[in-house]
Amino acid sequence: MAAYAALVSLQNLMETITNHPHPPITFDKKQSQALRELVSFLQQFLENHPHRGRDAVQEDLEKRIAEAACAAEDAVESYIADIILARTRRHGDDGIPHCKELGNFIKDMDLIKQHVIKIQEKIGIQDPKSKNAISSTSLSKPASTRSLAMVGFDDALIEIMDRLTTQQPTLQILQIVGMGGIGKTTLAKHVYDNLYIVQHFHICIWVTISQDYRVRDILLEALKCVGKTDVDKKLLISSDKMSEASEEELGSLLYKSLWGRRYLVMMDDMWSTEPWDDVKRFFPDNSNRSRIVITTRLSDMAIHLGSSAFQMNFLDKEKSWDLLCRNVFTQTSCPTELEEIGKKIAINCRGLPLSIVLVGGILANSKETREQWEYVAENLHSILHLEDHEHCLNILSLSYNYLPVHLKPCFLYMGVFPEDENICVSMLIKLWVAEGFLKPVEGKSLELVARSYLTDLIGRNLILVNERGCSGKVKFCHIHDLLRGLCLRECHKEKFIGVKGMLNFDNCIHGRSRVSVHKSTREERGSLNEFLEDSESTSSIRSLLCDFKVALPFFKLRLLRVFDSTDKGYFNEGYSPYSMPHLVNSRYLSFRVDWKNFVYLSSNLPPSICQLWNLQTVIVKGTWIEPFILPLEIWEMSQLRNLHVDRHFLPSPSNPPMHKVDPFVLKNLQRLSVTVNFKFTKDAITRIPNINKMHIVYDNLHEGLSSNCCLNNLRCLNKLESLVCVFPSANCQLVLQQQDLTFPFSLKKLTLSFARLNWEDMTKIGSLPHLEVLKLEWESFCGPQWIPVEGEFLSLKFLLIQYCKDLVYWTADKTHFPRLEHLVLEGLYNLNDIPLDIGEIPTLRLMELIYCSNSAVISAKNILDEQENLGNESLRVRVRLSAQNELDLAEVESLASDNFEVQDRFGGRWVG
Repeated sequence: MAAYAALVSLQNLMETITNHPHPPITFDKKQSQALRELVSFLQQFLENHPHRGRDAVQEDLEKRIAEAACAAEDAVESYIADIILARTRRHGDDGIPHCKELGNFIKDMDLIKQHVIKIQEKIGIQDPKSKNAISSTSLSKPASTRSLAMVGFDDALIEIMDRLTTQQPTLQILQIVGMGGIGKTTLAKHVYDNLYIVQHFHICIWVTISQDYRVRDILLEALKCVGKTDVDKKLLISSDKMSEASEEELGSLLYKSLWGRRYLVMMDDMWSTEPWDDVKRFFPDNSNRSRIVITTRLSDMAIHLGSSAFQMNFLDKEKSWDLLCRNVFTQTSCPTELEEIGKKIAINCRGLPLSIVLVGGILANSKETREQWEYVAENLHSILHLEDHEHCLNILSLSYNYLPVHLKPCFLYMGVFPEDENICVSMLIKLWVAEGFLKPVEGKSLELVARSYLTDLIGRNLILVNERGCSGKVKFCHIHDLLRGLCLRECHKEKFIGVKGMLNFDNCIHGRSRVSVHKSTREERGSLNEFLEDSESTSSIRSLLCDFKVALPFFKLRLLRVFDSTDKGYFNEGYSPYSMPHLVNSRYLSFRVDWKNFVYLSSNLPPSICQLWNLQTVIVKGTWIEPFILPLEIWEMSQLRNLHVDRHFLPSPSNPPMHKVDPFVLKNLQRLSVTVNFKFTKDAITRIPNINKMHIVYDNLHEGLSSNCCLNNLRCLNKLESLVCVFPSANCQLVLQQQDLTFPFSLKKLTLSFARLNWEDMTKIGSLPHLEVLKLEWESFCGPQWIPVEGEFLSLKFLLIQYCKDLVYWTADKTHFPRLEHLVLEGLYNLNDIPLDIGEIPTLRLMELIYCSNSAVISAKNILDEQENLGNESLRVRVRLSAQNELDLAEVESLASDNFEVQDRFGGRWVG
């Protein structure tokens, strides 16, 4: 795996240098072609040569390939750093030099090629059509995105729900106990999401407790769940103040939020009683049947907690076979000729659900032939007599060994994230791209390639979906802790990543080119900073991911590609951004700036940042009043793919000098946010032809500036799919009054805030053929009446109308939103009613009303009743009342039903 990743990375580096409009160095064409052919040959060998097991010859060969490719890459990028920094010191340009060491790399690679040829002659390359071969370069059929089914645990689900809803008034603790992979979290999640449970408890909280837990993280996660129920606003504090609050302050806020309410707390994956001992004082016993549920592998924890326990058991033969079939055959039944061998495979999984779904992932992505299934069965039979834990680990290894080689680096990279982390998919994709181990596919961007790899890994049950967005794309994912353990084990074996917790701290970071340190102790942070001060250690660092303030010795990190300290870490004030140009080979820089040292950082990035010749992603987060000023030289950074700086000002590109025929075109740039007062001039539009996602803010505009925003040119961005436009200041209306705001037909997601457009202007949006998500936030439209035009919104699936307070009359039917699935209305205090014919939209599944008028709430109930009378049982309505709703308790109880959930402003629920 490490060998393949190194080869792909080297090939990508050479391609980037060759195709760069102003390359830092050049290659001799003959030498470059020779090296590419050698790298391509070795790539194909690793792709086509099946290596499910381990042998010394093959391990030695892959080690030689990895070392040679990494050495070549290090030498090239070191040479680039020398040239760029020397050129900066001389303040001149002596021409673009050749990389003189390329010949040595070619000799090394050619020796390895000759060795590979001898191996091929000696042992032969296995024919991909042979009975034991499973393709490692492509799937025999598209991977599905199956969710973990609750097979065999229906009785357990009912029993746990019964225990949680008993009449015992005092606070009760229930444990769900079982070994890793047996389905504890899956069962708990099904209980947590069950409509009856949701309606029974006023507040539901889910927190994940890892081995390296932090009390602060537990409290923040709990408060986040509480916030979703919108408790008394007097108790809520801003996210900034939340981050600064002490543990006691957070705990006190949680206690007050839960006081007097019936709540359910799910504490997932607890490894000792200490987490509960640390936080139990923040969960009041209201004597109103509140409950705590804990999932754990430790059966004796119930004695210490004084709680009851539910023991998870293995699946029997029939249920194991049922679960395997559901994961392999999503739309068809098992062929008769595979049934006998399939049942043997299910038995060999020993009733462990995780093992079954992983083996199901292997079978689902192989040919449906008896020979293929017998090959899998033979591998499973060889580990049949091992102990349960070891047996499970070997099945995990089997699922990893069966992965195509191009997916292995992506899977192992999941180990850089902390245990039980809710992983942001957009960030994960940016990191995969920056690391360089994605093999390009003609006609596809690297981001699309990464998405397809993620879908494949989800289809194989190696990555689990946590949350999907409005359009159905995966937004957040996670990895099972047993699979994460497999990642760490393989990462250590291949020296792919150094992760805290893999071994002792010092051993996990030394000798690794990628280092990930999260949830560390003070001593470990000190060790990392000492490590970074050591020139010999830092000279080989390519990636550093951490969640704390770290002192970056920029001048030593010449090969650094990835630095991520965004979520919880801060940029260290001891190192100025003016030192960042030393990171000449950086591709991904993500950090948070503390507003306290914002002035120290000069409120801008230096022009010399353009020396980062291969920079792809810049993420700067923080809170500041004045926009963060970006240099004009940003327009010269041709490799830039993602630029996200909270409230930044990007100057318009300057006209190229007469002697330069073609200006820089940022053809790779896909995301630009959060940009203040961006000017869509023709020159700017031509510089960003492939922009996919934008978030722009127009603030404090004077008349002269507003006329230069050129919003009518927005329609020229024909690759733009997601757009957020915010107009927070009243004088921003000059922009919309003086210019023709039009949108590109490519848009799939549009969010408007404070635009104050007239409802008659909605046809500009409704005519967009591919629009799937529309969010009208905070007075984006004004006026008392909206009458949609038939034939518009043909692709719309999600519609939010939020605080458009003037809206009184809304006329619509199923022809106006033929594919609508989810409707959210919030803060529509004056809306008379929801059009009755909205209920006839065949795809509509959920309507949410938050702080809307009494008449709108009653009309939603009428829509639901009519649909239920017509036999439509799939529509659900969720209502949250406000202080302005004058419905009394009796009226509320009369409205509530199984498909009509009513919630008061404090998070209380009633059921009919």
